[in-house]
Amino acid sequence: MTVLVNLIVALGMFYAVPAGLRLIDPVGLRNAARLWPLAAVPGALCLWLPRGTAATALAALYATAALALAGRAGARLWRARSARPRLPAPAETAVLTALVSPSVAASALVAERAGYRLFGFDLDVLALTVPHFHFAGFTAALVAGLVCRSAPGRRGARWAAYSVPAGTLLVLLGYFLDDWAELLGAVVLTTGMWAVALTTWRDLRSAAPDRTTRVLLATSAAVLVATMLLALWWATGEATGIVHPTLTWMAATHGLGNALGFALCSLLAWRRLTGAPAAREPFTPHRMENTP
Repeated sequence: MTVLVNLIVALGMFYAVPAGLRLIDPVGLRNAARLWPLAAVPGALCLWLPRGTAATALAALYATAALALAGRAGARLWRARSARPRLPAPAETAVLTALVSPSVAASALVAERAGYRLFGFDLDVLALTVPHFHFAGFTAALVAGLVCRSAPGRRGARWAAYSVPAGTLLVLLGYFLDDWAELLGAVVLTTGMWAVALTTWRDLRSAAPDRTTRVLLATSAAVLVATMLLALWWATGEATGIVHPTLTWMAATHGLGNALGFALCSLLAWRRLTGAPAAREPFTPHRMENTP
């Protein structure tokens, strides 16, 4: 499981985050996206070293970049609240969640590489938190925001933009509370991801300008149906004691499917969709708050 998880994490570090930053704001986050692979080098390297001082120091370098990105989310929220003192619009909520998520992943990475049971969690749980918050946190929230912005009239798209961040937060809180709270988070997150899949399949796939983009969108939507069923099965089993997949099996199915089938295909599709100059618009709170 360790090798597979490390490869998934490396994909998130080297591709998902910088590609996602370019989709959020190709101008304002251009330098962050360009420099992110430099931070990903020590982050990925520390995964293959034994736990200890060297691995912890490399993980801390990655965590520094992740915390700086979370700071960008705070500044973004502050500017939006200063301009309009109201709750962020759905798509902006999803984007803020995406910007903060790598810092959660990086914090878990530093603790796990140090062999420190952060908040009492087993090291295996901390290790799995790293890919979870690169994909269920960063990529899923980002895609939910993109879908919401592209289909603002769809209630399902708005629900996805709120429920994916909410479900991710509830799953995180479930780590501290109990398995039933984690199951609630899994239910909310799953319904949000299925709303992303439905809107992608029904609205975005059919309107895509070329066959390759349609295939990528269709694949990402179909994979979500299966992988989130697995997530529900696992969370239900943890809460009720019924037979459910092991963590190793989940990493090989749910984790790999979300990383390659959903995240990678989605990011590639959205880069193609936003390739035209007219589509290169950053996620701006003002624009989204005025979206009907």
